[in-house]
Amino acid sequence: MTRRALLLVNRHARQGRNLAQAIAQLESLGLELIPEITEDARFLPEIIRSYQNKVDLAIVGGGDGTLNAAVDGLVDSQLPLGILPLGTANDLARTLGIPNLAAACKIIACGNIQYIDLGWVNGKHFFNVASLGLSVQITQKLTKEAKRRWGVFAYAITAIEAMWQAHPFYAEIRCNGQSIQVRTIQIAVGNGRYYGGGMAIVHDAKIDDQRLDVYSLEIQHWWQMLTLFPALRRGRHTQSSGVRAFHGQEIEVYTRKPLPINTDGEITTYTPAHFCVIPRALAVLMP
Repeated sequence: MTRRALLLVNRHARQGRNLAQAIAQLESLGLELIPEITEDARFLPEIIRSYQNKVDLAIVGGGDGTLNAAVDGLVDSQLPLGILPLGTANDLARTLGIPNLAAACKIIACGNIQYIDLGWVNGKHFFNVASLGLSVQITQKLTKEAKRRWGVFAYAITAIEAMWQAHPFYAEIRCNGQSIQVRTIQIAVGNGRYYGGGMAIVHDAKIDDQRLDVYSLEIQHWWQMLTLFPALRRGRHTQSSGVRAFHGQEIEVYTRKPLPINTDGEITTYTPAHFCVIPRALAVLMP
């Protein structure tokens, strides 16, 4: 029986030029597509909800920001999610083992559904990582033009620029019945494994392990990041000097003044923040 799929596409996705090829491949594999192309990702949840009883699955074509914009509608509709990695970093696709667009089409057509966890902070769901501090500065500096020109390397280039201006802040982190006072330049809370163009929140993180992985960067000088970066890239930073790391199912973060929080590369909320993991929250088509 032919499956009907809502196809949601970010017109501005970096690899959007490959969309026609993906559509042809999906249709050749037996899917009936209902395309909805939007200029404004804020409308994605509303569109998904409107198709809740009209399609068998929702396919999202774009990067992590587009997926983050769509996630609340996916949760509400409980439609299985197929991913076409058309963005710059495609960190969720990397976490799920979806290597490229051609493979993504085959994975969607095969129909193998698995359930993944979602992170949640102050009413907003996220797939990969939510963070505050340095990462927010990187998000604010990272332009569409830089991503189009440099691709995934734009994240590293922008991170190096932001490190020069990183300012420590004080925070209280509550987790597992403990309260910790920190002076830090970044707090990151991960649900998946990859974020920020291929960085790993921790080397053994999984998107279905029913936990949140947390680290706080408590370095004294910007140049310490240069020695930390290779370990951060591999998710092997948990034993490094200047890094506090732990995991739990619920985390609270309090700061002296409200600070913005980045979820999957988009600024969506502010401290004080209540994070939790929602196990098996979403059905996803995976290898």
